[in-house]
Amino acid sequence: MSRALDPSEPVPAPEVAPAPRADPPVAVNSAMAFFREPLAPIFTAVAVLILVVLAIQFARTSGLVAGLWAAGGVGTAVWLRNARGPLYDLCFGGLLATGIAAGELLAGNNYGLTALFTVTNMIEITAAVLLARRFAPTLNLATVEGACRFLLSAAVFAPIPAAALTAAGLYLINGADPLYTFQTWWFGHALGIAVIGAFGLSLTRRHVVALRKPFRAAEAVVLLALLVAVCAGVFFQSRVQVGFVVIPLLILFAARFRVLGVATALVIVAISAVGGAMLGRGPFISAGPELADQALLAQLMVLFGCLPILLVASLLEERDRLSDRAKAGQSRAERASEAKSRLLANVAHEIKSPVGGVIGIGELWKTGQLGAITPTQAEMAEMLVKTARQVEALAHDLLDVARAESGAVKVELRPTDVPGVLEDVRRATALRPEAKDIRLHVVSEGDGLIALADSQRLTQVIANLASNAVKYGGAGGLVVFRASKVYDGVRIEVIDRGPGLSPEKQAQLFEPFNRLGLERSTVEGHGIGLALAKRLVELQGGSIGVVSTPGQGAAFWVELPAA
Repeated sequence: MSRALDPSEPVPAPEVAPAPRADPPVAVNSAMAFFREPLAPIFTAVAVLILVVLAIQFARTSGLVAGLWAAGGVGTAVWLRNARGPLYDLCFGGLLATGIAAGELLAGNNYGLTALFTVTNMIEITAAVLLARRFAPTLNLATVEGACRFLLSAAVFAPIPAAALTAAGLYLINGADPLYTFQTWWFGHALGIAVIGAFGLSLTRRHVVALRKPFRAAEAVVLLALLVAVCAGVFFQSRVQVGFVVIPLLILFAARFRVLGVATALVIVAISAVGGAMLGRGPFISAGPELADQALLAQLMVLFGCLPILLVASLLEERDRLSDRAKAGQSRAERASEAKSRLLANVAHEIKSPVGGVIGIGELWKTGQLGAITPTQAEMAEMLVKTARQVEALAHDLLDVARAESGAVKVELRPTDVPGVLEDVRRATALRPEAKDIRLHVVSEGDGLIALADSQRLTQVIANLASNAVKYGGAGGLVVFRASKVYDGVRIEVIDRGPGLSPEKQAQLFEPFNRLGLERSTVEGHGIGLALAKRLVELQGGSIGVVSTPGQGAAFWVELPAA
């Protein structure tokens, strides 16, 4: 009996694939992330507690409302940078509310005020987070659009509901002026979110890595020390309104350290300006004896005088990024151009040898050296040689284009007699079969038409323009070669009376391999002559172009510096 049917052999149990493990829902994941990494939320709550105590103890301006509320900015920035799901948001918000409430109690507020301020602060921070996620989802302050979206949504609009609720609550509790309370709350909390929140969002790894260089770090320390010294003198010692002197320093921070530098400087300026007003010192005492009025003047100076520099930094950083992209694109284009040039050169080299053999065989066949031939065979041999020579000319043009684009073409600039070059080209063009019935004239306007050019390459360019004039504009029966002085150079024109060119065709004229729709015409060509001519003229420090009107011919011009 076979082994397969032997009942004494144990039969292995069939393998059962393990059931796929279901991923926990997003809410559970976010909660697990909160409890796995609690340091950021805990440190944020502690920081908020400390900032609440400091603000209430040292920055009150109008009754119970502080002139600078940094806790909202810290809570908003950290919450936005660490959001990981709804349940995480709920846990983070609860911990944040605990920190605010503890700070209020430690600062001496009673339970009623603690509850009111905790609720209004959480409304404000939650609104700032939601509005920023909705209108500035990238949280990218390195663009003008991103910075404007964050400042408008989180700093301008988010404090409004909390300010209104606080004004109503304090009016009911102790009869405080609602308009005054609303004004003080909005300015203080908007300033906190705009300055502290912007600093928290701009503190990215890329900016920090840039400060690892010793020179950059030393420069940052020197500028910060200078800013601190200026702020101490302006906002604590001076009685004159000279707060504008910090603006050049902020612009310097924008130029050297972009968004992070300006955000850091704004924190120092805001604390100094509002802190000096709280102590009754500095230039803002001119606003009157009321501390709230002095603080308001300091807030206005920071919000409308200094904060716009943050947008300047965003603009500079956005420009840097676009410049880097442009350089990368240019580098890729240059590599692609080099690869194309190498390909053209290789193809041209590979074409030349077999084409030379074809021409040799065709010449032998045409002259009967390979045996007697019929008239039809002689005609076909002539066509073979002609076609091969066209391919050979194309190979030479491809080589010239490849050399010109790769910079391998060397030009020797020396004083060149332009009328003499035009006369040489006219004589050579007159020998072409297609110029049989065309009059060719050279016109020299003035004396001393000496250009600084490479005579060989200039002759090549003018010969190309003359060939095109004869082939495409020969129907007019006249081609004029004109030389004249223009500014500090010499202008050469090759003018025909052919059908002319439309503006659309003129825009495509110097594109390689573009024959402007004449690919199927009887006029021979490859569409690279003008592209090569343009490159050769540019190598000689000149420019090339065309002036043409449909039905009135065309005038190709070349301008070269005078010798």
